[in-house]
Amino acid sequence: MYFRVTRSGKNQYLQIARSYRDGKSVRQQTLISLGRLDILRSSGQLDALIRSGLRLCEKLAVIDAHNAGETEAATILSIGPDLVFGRLWQASGIKAALDIMLQERRYEFDVERAIYMTVLHRLFISGSDRAAEVWRENYHIPGTEGLELHHLYRAMAFWGSPLKDAELVLGRPRCVKDEIEEGLFDRRRDLFTEVDLVFFDTTSIYFEGQGGRTLGRYGHSKDHRPDLKQMIVGIALDSRGWPLCCEMWPGNTTDVKTLPVIVERMKQKFRVRRICIIADRGMIRKKTMQALDKEEPPALYILGVRMRRQKEVSGKVLTKRGAWQEIHGERKWSKDPAPLKIREVVLQERRYIVCLNEEERRKDAHDRQAIIAHLRDKLKQGDKSLVGNKGYRRFLKMEGKGHFVVDEGRIKNDERFDGVWVLRTNTDYPAEKVALAYKSLWMVEDIIRTTKSILDTRPIYHKCDETIRGHVFCSFLALLLKAELEKRLTEKGEDWEWREVIRGLDNLRETEVAFRGQRFCFRSQLTGHAYQAIRAAGTAMPPSIRKV
Repeated sequence: MYFRVTRSGKNQYLQIARSYRDGKSVRQQTLISLGRLDILRSSGQLDALIRSGLRLCEKLAVIDAHNAGETEAATILSIGPDLVFGRLWQASGIKAALDIMLQERRYEFDVERAIYMTVLHRLFISGSDRAAEVWRENYHIPGTEGLELHHLYRAMAFWGSPLKDAELVLGRPRCVKDEIEEGLFDRRRDLFTEVDLVFFDTTSIYFEGQGGRTLGRYGHSKDHRPDLKQMIVGIALDSRGWPLCCEMWPGNTTDVKTLPVIVERMKQKFRVRRICIIADRGMIRKKTMQALDKEEPPALYILGVRMRRQKEVSGKVLTKRGAWQEIHGERKWSKDPAPLKIREVVLQERRYIVCLNEEERRKDAHDRQAIIAHLRDKLKQGDKSLVGNKGYRRFLKMEGKGHFVVDEGRIKNDERFDGVWVLRTNTDYPAEKVALAYKSLWMVEDIIRTTKSILDTRPIYHKCDETIRGHVFCSFLALLLKAELEKRLTEKGEDWEWREVIRGLDNLRETEVAFRGQRFCFRSQLTGHAYQAIRAAGTAMPPSIRKV
């Protein structure tokens, strides 16, 4: 039954009607006519009628009482985070992999729930485990009610605890987290071909304390904190941008040492016979490539080259002439791919791919002209202060009695590198595929930036190697959930922004109220991009009001 308004002449009348099926037709029947609508409104009879019927509808009565301030609020909890990521936690296989690892262990608390809560905290607020314990009080996370701070510390230690008879490789033993990564990979193994592309990069994360027994070491800091001990973290992604694994080494480990190790670990952990590693120019060294070539079968690689430091590249590869092959022309729209030209050079079976971006070439030339113009003006005022500036120093030479002048030869030589980068590879892939694959390395670089900034992995305050590994691996699992949600959002064709997804889910709350001896929960309205995330995750929206 329902209310409907009909018109007769100049007046509107309020009726109660019902719909019913007569054969294949749907018909309406007027049950009662309540009178003229304007009179019912002005006399207050309509309000009295609706309010009288409201007493017989429990949920509407609660809403009316809540609006009138006649209910007692008990709790207000955010339900959005668990609503979406709780579903993805199970769908991605993380919970199942954890349950298998915990079958033979006897903890007096729920380790899986402790880890899930820490990962969820890393996605929304991040910070220390101590902060996660306080953060939990305002969120609906089933199964975490009895967890205390020491439970979170022990859960972190569980991740990083070495397995029995585990051998050390670059100071890092095989741990529980490695078996979790292998289990997650096996679930997606049908997507991984025999020879596939693996993107790899490293970063440094500094400690506020000593950084554990073996991990905390002084080394080259990419965070510009050489005064603090640090660790090296490597992240590997597959060709679709899916995080495969993360590796941790002592802070004095150089990038070139990590590449052969990650190749061997990928083969052992994921039982992949052949892979192709793509890494930036910090990974390249003669011994490194020789080690990769000696693998059985040889490990394939696509590596960026330090053009200015390697004489063969600067003296032979870049000077070798040949026609450019255009892959992408000049952009017509901002979302078009960047312009790209390539040229292949082979020197004694060493294969190089020279790449050129015309946009970057023009930008580099413009920037250099601005530097030279400013440099000439500064030289008129005195030259000693300019030597300490790296941007100026590379274009200066000494002349006469200790005076500096602009070196036209260096300017001419610098023009050769405008918009150019060079790749070294031992694959037989077409040059176009090599160049485009290397350009996709931004995915792992973006993952590392996300790990450091959005997920706020640094700095680390833990004092034991095991808890440090667990702390970093929780960030890795948060990245897995983020990647899973982003993949689903893309597949659904949703328009979204990650910060708006997090804000919308964080603001989705349930308020529990007491009314006439019973308890009810009110759900807040959706904000940000919460609706897109809930739809992509495939979970049901909670009702606006429900009885507890």
